[in-house]
Amino acid sequence: MPKLSVRRPSLFTCSLLLFLFVLAFSACKKKDPHAEETVVFKPEPISPEDTINYPNALITTLNRKNKWVDSVFRRMTPDERITQLMMIEVFSNQGPEHEEDVKLLIRRYKVGGLIFFQGGPIRQARMTNRLQAVSKIPLWIGMDAENGIGMRMDSAMQYPLPMLLGAINNDSLIYQMGAEMAFEFKRLGMHLNFAPVVDVNNNPKNPIISYRAFGENKDDVSSKSLAQMLGMQDNGIIATAKHFPGHGDTEVDSHYDLPVIPYGRNRLDSLELHPFRHLIQSGVGGIMVGHIHLPKLDSTANLPATLSKPIVTGILKNELRYAGLIFTDAMVMKGVTKYFEPGEAEVMALEAGNDVLERLVNVPKALNAIKAAIRQGRLSQKEIDRRCKKVLAAKYWVGLNKYKPIELDSLYRDLHAPHAHEMLRRLSEGSLTLLQNKRKMIPLEKKKRRKVASLAVGGNKTTFFQKQIKTQLATQDFFLPRKSTKKEQEKLRKELLKYDLLLISIYGPSIRPSNNLGFTPEERALVNELIRKKRSVVVLFDNAYTLNRFEDIHQATALLVGYQQLPAVQAAAARMLMGEIQPQGKLPVTVNANFKYGDGL
Repeated sequence: MPKLSVRRPSLFTCSLLLFLFVLAFSACKKKDPHAEETVVFKPEPISPEDTINYPNALITTLNRKNKWVDSVFRRMTPDERITQLMMIEVFSNQGPEHEEDVKLLIRRYKVGGLIFFQGGPIRQARMTNRLQAVSKIPLWIGMDAENGIGMRMDSAMQYPLPMLLGAINNDSLIYQMGAEMAFEFKRLGMHLNFAPVVDVNNNPKNPIISYRAFGENKDDVSSKSLAQMLGMQDNGIIATAKHFPGHGDTEVDSHYDLPVIPYGRNRLDSLELHPFRHLIQSGVGGIMVGHIHLPKLDSTANLPATLSKPIVTGILKNELRYAGLIFTDAMVMKGVTKYFEPGEAEVMALEAGNDVLERLVNVPKALNAIKAAIRQGRLSQKEIDRRCKKVLAAKYWVGLNKYKPIELDSLYRDLHAPHAHEMLRRLSEGSLTLLQNKRKMIPLEKKKRRKVASLAVGGNKTTFFQKQIKTQLATQDFFLPRKSTKKEQEKLRKELLKYDLLLISIYGPSIRPSNNLGFTPEERALVNELIRKKRSVVVLFDNAYTLNRFEDIHQATALLVGYQQLPAVQAAAARMLMGEIQPQGKLPVTVNANFKYGDGL
């Protein structure tokens, strides 16, 4: 088996391509009794047309006649044409019983695709090969990987989330990240990324989008999501813009309930729909519709946009003339299941105009309900067939007409290439946002008689940042872990007040940013006191909105935002404090009256 080879574009090529595009465009486990009868159908490939290297090629491919598509379609039963519109969830870390359940759905119901969640690259690759081997038609495989596969699996590269990218002034770096994500996807036999997030996060209280958005400015969101989208699609991976028509101004998490957006078309046209229009014009392959209720667009009680024909067909398809793939958000989310039964929800989603049903609660129940809806005239087999051919055309575009198993040799090494680490370094350095620098404290001077304490707030052992600083500056390390006792806090307070300068680095509770850092009022009060009383350099390695957790943080002598606690970001912050690199980032969101969108020295 020849080794999979995916050419990585140079940074110069990425920049040139992005520049040209911006100019041109001002989108129950049982043994299956039928298993032995399954015939794996792999049609003979035809000569592929050049469908990747111009922006609307994917959209064109989805909507024109195709010999491979027709040859596969003719061998499908009416039921298989329905289930080709379904993508089911898969985990590579849940053992053989889970895998057998997935194989049952593939063999018996011929589902069209999979969406992978938690696990590891090697396990997922092996599992993918086994699952593809039992499928009549090659499966298309997706992942919700907004910042790369490391978002979902262990032993993989951790790339920055959109808020950090929103601080960067060089969109060609974001294009390069999209290209790296495409390489990872191809290397793992995946074809579809449910990214980029194009929601305009203009509500600091948003519990679900927040740091997953590029920011609060619609033009920034448009240009940066375009760069990421092109990086993926130029390299053969379908991008999916989400969450239509805009999930940025909500205070409810649609995983747990149905958010309500009270605005009408004037507001949506001027803000939320702007990035979607931008990407549609540029050929984005997929759009995911969000589980959000917009009563001024569809007054049906408790109806998410996902199930609304006026929104999906009326606005997205007819008004915006979108001809790409339309995906539901996960059908297992409470934003749907709280008000609509499994089966009926899938029927309504297809009635609304969606092409693909993602993460169904119950495949057989959905299939039976859709068949009943066809008999009742609510849905037509002709429309099901059209959408089925659209899915098959997408499979052709990603190369499944020439399906090959994943090559396992050197997989881990390929997913940790030096080129990717270099790209991550440049992203990290370009995002650092210096909000304050009183008395020109930064860069730090090496003064012999100055005592410097390095306090990790949220840490209980030496952090990567502390290690990096210590290579150039004499510091003493201290820690303020969560759930510290009053006695521990008082001892720490007395000790730190003896120092001339405090380097205060603040960490969230996990590698992913948070909306609430998890500190007690007493712990936050101690940090605020130290900032008020001493010369302090504060570095936040978390979501910029969490600056609000410390009411006196604006009194810091110097303040730097790193957005995430990735090691590459911590290393970049240490280098910047010592004057090795210059700050370049700008705040992509307004935090409060002291720190507003666009701030950054």
